[in-house]
Order: sequence, then structure tokens, then C-alpha cells
Amino acid sequence: MKPAHFIDADTARPARSPDATVFVLVGASHPGNVGAAARALKNMGFDTLRLVAPRFVDVLTQPETLAFASGAEDVLRSARVHGELPDAVADCGVVVALSARVRDFGPPLHTPEWLPQLARRSAEQGRRVAFVFGSERFGLSNADVYRCDALLSIPANPAYTSLNLAQAVQVIAWEWRKAVGLHAVQPAQAESVAATAGEIQGMMTHVEQALLALEVLDPGAPRKLLHRLQRLASRAELTREEVQILRGVCTAILRKVPPR
Repeated sequence: MKPAHFIDADTARPARSPDATVFVLVGASHPGNVGAAARALKNMGFDTLRLVAPRFVDVLTQPETLAFASGAEDVLRSARVHGELPDAVADCGVVVALSARVRDFGPPLHTPEWLPQLARRSAEQGRRVAFVFGSERFGLSNADVYRCDALLSIPANPAYTSLNLAQAVQVIAWEWRKAVGLHAVQPAQAESVAATAGEIQGMMTHVEQALLALEVLDPGAPRKLLHRLQRLASRAELTREEVQILRGVCTAILRKVPPR
């Protein structure tokens, strides 16, 4: 995994890596919001936009999208469309969902004041950050939230908390710009490379197979065990080497106790 180049306000070099941070729109239904989101990203100095199962397969080239992008067509041209969230964030090390609702056994909830801490820590560990936004009508599903490492909520009027999708992207892009600044940092000097979301997901699939073989996990009544283990993996901030060790343990279990 290529270390992410995040930005440190204490550094004086006026350069940055434009593709470090990923912004993901899940189930976007309005072309105008996709275009406006692209414009918001370019305004704030970011350019990596990914879509998951948008309502319109050609949303990136629709006239309304291009009109609302207003000069950010390059962000749209480089955007990628994926069928599921895990594919869109597979190369990221920290995945943050935008939601105001806390889920049982879900990731911890933060406000934008937490972003400077996230920026510094992710830079130190070489973890690429992804911000995930839900659809205009329904937000993010529980399944997608459980795949994320943290929840981020934008404080708003309690009587009317719903933000327009593109406006939410603008707010977070602005807050993240402030958190990371506009100065490049050196690549993280970690002893081991940080595991990506895709590598963690692969490990969790392996863990599930081992637990089923041991009959620790009842497929008919998992009782949130896998969600709890996912949270444990997120808190542990595993390296690639540690993931390989744990997968080796799972392989040894499955060799001794084949899947039923």
C-alpha cells in the first residue's frame, strides 16, 4: 500500500498529495448533488470522488451533473463507480461514515472537532482516510455503517438536522481542509505498513469461517459477534503484518477443523 501523504499544519512545505483523501457517495439519486459535491471537493483542494450504486449509471456525464460541477469536470472524469462500499474503500485505512444516528455495536460518534486528531494520527500511521455519505433520502444503511471505523456528525438544528448531500460534502471538505492544512508531510515512518479496509475485510471473512468451523458462531443467530469483532479490529489499528498473522491462525484452525 502506498503511504498516504497527509498535511501537517506545523510543516512549511507548500505542496500536498491531491488524491490522499477519498470522498464516497453511496446511493446518490440526484445528478445535481453529484456535480455540486465534485465542485465542493475541488474548492477545498481534493479530487478523489467515488460513487457506490448511484441511481443513474451515467450520472457522471449527465448535463445536470456537469452544470452543477461548474469547473470541476476533472473531478468527475477521474471519479469511479462501484457496486458496493467495501470495493470503494478497499485501499483506505480509516473509513468514516457521516451520520447523526448511533447504532448498537456500531462505531463511535464524533463531531468535526475530532478531525485534527484524525488527520495527525492517520498521517503518522500512513492510513488513507475515506469519508462516506449516504443517499439523499435514506442516508447510510446499518450494514454500511458497520463497515466503517467511525461516525461523524455535523451539529445542526435539533429540530431539522437533515443536510443536503452536497452541502454536507462541502462542510466536511472544509473542516478536513482546516484539519490537514495545506502543507505536505513526509510519509509515515511506521515499523509496519498499516492494513487497509480491504485487508481488514478479508481477515474478518477468514475469522468468520474459522468461528463457524469451531461452532463458536451460530450462523442463524450471530448476536452481533462479528460487529463487535469488527470494532475491535478498528480500535486495534492493525498493520498488514498483524493481519497476516491473524489470517495464519485462521488458516491453521480451518486445517484442523474443516468447515462444516
